[in-house]
Amino acid sequence: MKKYLAEFIGTFTLVFVACGVAAVTGCSGATPNASYLMTALAFGLTIVAMAYSIGNVSGCHVNPAVSIAVLLNKGMSFADFVGYVIAQCLGAIVGAGALMGLIGTEHGLGCNALYNGDVVASLIIECILTFIFVLAVLGATSKAANASVAGLAIGGSLTLVHLIGIYFTGTSVNPARSLGPALFMKGDSLACVWVFIVAPLVGGIIAAVVWKILNAADAEK
Repeated sequence: MKKYLAEFIGTFTLVFVACGVAAVTGCSGATPNASYLMTALAFGLTIVAMAYSIGNVSGCHVNPAVSIAVLLNKGMSFADFVGYVIAQCLGAIVGAGALMGLIGTEHGLGCNALYNGDVVASLIIECILTFIFVLAVLGATSKAANASVAGLAIGGSLTLVHLIGIYFTGTSVNPARSLGPALFMKGDSLACVWVFIVAPLVGGIIAAVVWKILNAADAEK
């Protein structure tokens, strides 16, 4: 239960703080400006903070796409995977609810949106961005020697994918992070949230498969 509580707290913080920054600064992919950069940094820095606070408890997945990749690489049991995903989704929902209680829904709660209304393009974009991010997570956490810098590497990677992804979809790469705000915003945000659930999970699965192939190649040397 400590692991699940840690995942709940981590995902709550990610949504409340990072989506909160996107909302209150008026971040828009169509207008690259200071709020655009602030939002990308908010997501990355929140992960850094959580990695060094709850990382020793749960590994600081705070993202079902990361958890499914860890599961496929036999880093956790299926029971723990289910527990993590439930905790992550609940954390995101409570985080979005707390944010809405403070600022309402006028600012959007940091929801994702389809790129030019195109489902296929949005699916592809999110798959690619999630693949990059999750592969970085798997690499950063693959060796115990990396423990002291893994949080910085993961946070930096999340910032990186946000720097380009905000322009297209607002950047999800995390089904829980997208689900929480969408449930409260409803409308178009809720109608298209399935894209930001499916694509990151597929991206995470692809990253897990590629990571296995890369490791198999290293083992043969």
